[in-house]
Amino acid sequence: MNKLRTFSYLGCATAVGLLAVFAPTQAAEVKITWEEPETYSDVKPTNESRKRFRERTLQELEEHIVDLASDLPESQVLSMTVTNVDLAGQVWPSQFVGFGNGAGSDVRIIKRVDIPRMTFSYSLANADGQVILSGEDVKLKDMDFMESNIRRNRTESLSYEKAMLNDWFSDTFSTQVAAND
Repeated sequence: MNKLRTFSYLGCATAVGLLAVFAPTQAAEVKITWEEPETYSDVKPTNESRKRFRERTLQELEEHIVDLASDLPESQVLSMTVTNVDLAGQVWPSQFVGFGNGAGSDVRIIKRVDIPRMTFSYSLANADGQVILSGEDVKLKDMDFMESNIRRNRTESLSYEKAMLNDWFSDTFSTQVAAND
């Protein structure tokens, strides 16, 4: 059974959804498809239902991507199909790591070997629908995620994953952003 979860946000006055209030007036349209998110490597909660945590996490990642795309020209469309997400760290029962008596609490332990990862394909198209940039089966990872934490707000939710996306976006779309200036 192929389950897809698709969102589309427009950075203009006709935008619908919760992000419309926060969307910039000059931004590319963003379409993100989360393909079979229940099979992702690690979008595991510590103390809430898996479904609720997964939905909240994917929504937060999506909002971040939409924010990153706000620097792209409004005539462009960024489409992404995400096939895997692996958050930094691992979730362990609290009693396994010495934090409790087994009352059902879990904790996410962040170690250098548990790097954030994301797999997706993307395309950036112009107003005529012509693809300007694209990538298939992009395997994004940040092996240096703990060393470069000076630039990150470690108390922010998904800070490692967002920083990884920031770097990818900057590296991938820098010429598009420069052309918009």
